[in-house]
Amino acid sequence: MSIPTLTCSVSQMPVVGYGTSKTDGVAVELALQEGYRHFDCAHVYRNEEDLGRAFRKVFSCGNVKREDVFITSKLWNTCHRKEDVTCDKTLSDLQLDYLDLYLIHWPMALQPGTGALNPVDENKVPLLDKLSPSPLETWSAMEELVESGRCKNIGLSSYNIQQIEEILKNAHIKPACVQAESHPLFPNLELLEFCKKNEIAFVSFSPLGAPGRWWRKEEELSLLEDEDVLKIAQKHKVSAGQVLIRYQVEKGL
Repeated sequence: MSIPTLTCSVSQMPVVGYGTSKTDGVAVELALQEGYRHFDCAHVYRNEEDLGRAFRKVFSCGNVKREDVFITSKLWNTCHRKEDVTCDKTLSDLQLDYLDLYLIHWPMALQPGTGALNPVDENKVPLLDKLSPSPLETWSAMEELVESGRCKNIGLSSYNIQQIEEILKNAHIKPACVQAESHPLFPNLELLEFCKKNEIAFVSFSPLGAPGRWWRKEEELSLLEDEDVLKIAQKHKVSAGQVLIRYQVEKGL
């Protein structure tokens, strides 16, 4: 399987990646064997140890080299204070020496030290960080991870244009990548054009429209069952999922 790449600052990133939020090491091992060379991971997915065993097994066999695989992970919301910004746990779990890309997962700082990934109060309201670390404080600490060699590239996930502009105005190392939701129901074209203008790689998450999302209403359209998508798939003898991914590639994602 040959996959084209796009420039992500100092790296070349395959345009098609394998999302790991609902997968395990066995699936990742098979994906590597089938030719995937871009994997999107995150601490909050709670499976990085399992994925790490798969990476180590495949890389140790020698058929796939670590330097030929682009691996992303993400800083979670409870780690936005400068002293908490690290990728050491992720590197240890994934059994890697470095990350190709490390993203701030969300532009929201949650209270650290509670033992919960998503801390809430007695009314189930998210507990925001009492110290309210600024995005610039977090980004400055991310830059140090690049300087230390732990990460080749750093970027942002689910940030809007105004939030990205604040980082760009003050960054020593500008974001290499912005990851955001994008699919035919929500193409996010304004953000895509902003990223192109500023030479920032744009990565789409949920390109299939997140059909398994828990908040989806029963009457909402599933892109995988959309009449037009299915017609195109039938015409080209491919799956609906392949049509939706091709749509993203054609947009320049």
